[in-house]
Amino acid sequence: MDRPFYTWEGDTLVLHILGKPNAKKDVIGKVKGHQLCISVKAVPEGGKATDYMVRFLAKEFDVSVKDITVVTGRMNVNKVLKIKAPKKLPGIIGQQELF
Repeated sequence: MDRPFYTWEGDTLVLHILGKPNAKKDVIGKVKGHQLCISVKAVPEGGKATDYMVRFLAKEFDVSVKDITVVTGRMNVNKVLKIKAPKKLPGIIGQQELF
């Protein structure tokens, strides 16, 4: 089996992301391989799309922006993010949790 697109380190969610900047809308998409596709409207200039994605995900997981750490991939579409104690899980992760 493939490695999962997320893991837990205590109460911290570790997400493997395939970012898609310049999208028509901000959306958490499907799982592709071992990454979760996340599209954002922001332009990929100097890490701005990553910063925008962090703000978008903070709302989706109901955490503050400072609770999200970009571990790798600030200037790349392949990212690893850590989300400390998410209060809410988007459907794609909620569905996976059932198994």
